[in-house]
Amino acid sequence: MEYNSQREPIKLREYGRSIQKLVDFASTLEDKAERQDVAEHILSIMGGVNPHLKNVEDFKHLLWDHLHLMADYELEVDSPYPKPNKETLAEKPAKLDYPNKNIRYKHYGKNILSMIKSATKMEDKEKQLEYAKCIANYMKKVQASRKNNGEVVNDLIIINDLESISDGVLKLEDETTLTKVKVNRNYKNKNNKNNNNRKRNNNNNNNNRKRNNR
Repeated sequence: MEYNSQREPIKLREYGRSIQKLVDFASTLEDKAERQDVAEHILSIMGGVNPHLKNVEDFKHLLWDHLHLMADYELEVDSPYPKPNKETLAEKPAKLDYPNKNIRYKHYGKNILSMIKSATKMEDKEKQLEYAKCIANYMKKVQASRKNNGEVVNDLIIINDLESISDGVLKLEDETTLTKVKVNRNYKNKNNKNNNNRKRNNNNNNNNRKRNNR
């Protein structure tokens, strides 16, 4: 018995070994017309094996590229599309550069830090102050969304964080009152009540079944 581990590896596994054998057979044909006819029949089979690819743009172009790839780019046929280059496809994509900067106060998020940085560059001091208040209110909302235990967010902490992040440029008075943020303290309680109600209903249904069986 011949095992797959003893056979030549498949170029594209999604098409299976049978289609790979057909491609290998087409590469051995010397008559160009016959080779062209066999290649086109193979393409129709490839399209039927993966019908989901029909939604892909340039579906036929993709099939022709796959055919050449499975034939190691040695299949000489007339294609309506340019033959792909083996060296080009083998090239690795350029490595993406990810930001590795250390962000202070990560719990506020990068967007707030960008807003603070923009506010520090404002020349109009009155406009800068109003913008700083808006940022502080948004910072308070972010903090409140992270607290699920009903703990109240302290305005003074937000004001001090804003001043620290902006390196002392954005200063609000300690008495500044930020927008009130409602924290849903009963959120967990509601979920617990719903879960308890489901458990009771399930228990009641089980008890009813037992009575009916008796």
